[in-house]
Amino acid sequence: MNILKKIVTLLAVVVLISLLAACSDSASTTADQDDSKDKQSEDKDGNQKDSKKDSDSKDDQDKEKEKDQPEKRPQPYKALQPSEDAKPLKETMAEEDLKKMPKVEAHGGDRTRSIPVGQTLMKGKTDKTNGPLKDHRLVAYYGNPHSTQMGILGEMEPDALMKKLKKQTQAYSDADPSHPAIPTIELISTIAQRNPGPEGKYYHMTSKDDLDEYAALAKKNDALLMLDVQLGTDSVLHQVKLLEKWLKLPYVHVAIDTEFHVAEGETPGINLGSVDGAEVQKAVNYVSKLVKENNLPDKIVLVHQFTDKALVNKKAIKPADNVEVALNFDGYGPDSTKMSLYRKFVKNDPVQYGAFKIFYKKDQPVMTPEDVLKLDPNPAIINYQ
Repeated sequence: MNILKKIVTLLAVVVLISLLAACSDSASTTADQDDSKDKQSEDKDGNQKDSKKDSDSKDDQDKEKEKDQPEKRPQPYKALQPSEDAKPLKETMAEEDLKKMPKVEAHGGDRTRSIPVGQTLMKGKTDKTNGPLKDHRLVAYYGNPHSTQMGILGEMEPDALMKKLKKQTQAYSDADPSHPAIPTIELISTIAQRNPGPEGKYYHMTSKDDLDEYAALAKKNDALLMLDVQLGTDSVLHQVKLLEKWLKLPYVHVAIDTEFHVAEGETPGINLGSVDGAEVQKAVNYVSKLVKENNLPDKIVLVHQFTDKALVNKKAIKPADNVEVALNFDGYGPDSTKMSLYRKFVKNDPVQYGAFKIFYKKDQPVMTPEDVLKLDPNPAIINYQ
């Protein structure tokens, strides 16, 4: 009996030891699993933290890029809004005018329009700027305040000039409500002359006081100022650089009068001048750099031409991401001749936008805004001399 008790007791001890060992193994396995989970959790948390750090770093980099490329300033002008009763071109033009360019512009050739009426950006061209010409039209008065022979700007006192200019500008806003027009002063800032002058370059510069006065006039009237250079024997780039002080103003742009650029030994006004498109491009690049470095609103370079010789190598002229380029037909005479030459110099050899000059005293007849807007393509700039 004692032996039986000892055996039972021994078996109980063995079972107890087995149970304790099993519990110990189970606890160890659970602990290992928990440790493994904790490690996995730590790795996961660590990866999440690293991922967050990467995201934060990317955000910081994006912010730095934004600092390096500040948002461009808004354009400083107020276009004249169309009158309440103004109608779109498609309602005021004859069906034939909507589909075809004027007969005199076609000059016996194909009359099919290159782009729809109302569009100013020329066929196949792009505009990556936020410049005035994307959605608006410029109407400019050309000349110099000290000459009645150079254009209407010299025939009127500043306030009277602005009153007449705004009336002419309003006529274009009403004729094409899709492109509200902006009043613009085109001031000749360097004037070609027949004697060498102090610089020996056959030009003299409009006084700084005059430039400041008309800059203030434009600003006061929410208008634009276009500074025109006549070159003489000077380079395009140097003449544009002379205007840097004013080009740093947000509402000032530049125009190049190609016919007054003559070679050494020639005289402006006697010899017909010429500019190479590569020289124009140097000015475009300079203005583009000026815009970027000074965080200015995008600008316009306007180029005048009225003969084949006056502007050569046009293919070298490339608009920049912040500079719009317009080519201006600059001749006077019968409207049929002017429209035909607009086709030759502007439409058939496009740069980006077209422009068209009207002479109040020399044109036969003086074309109305409705006549001008029949041209293919529609001019983005109309300047009056």
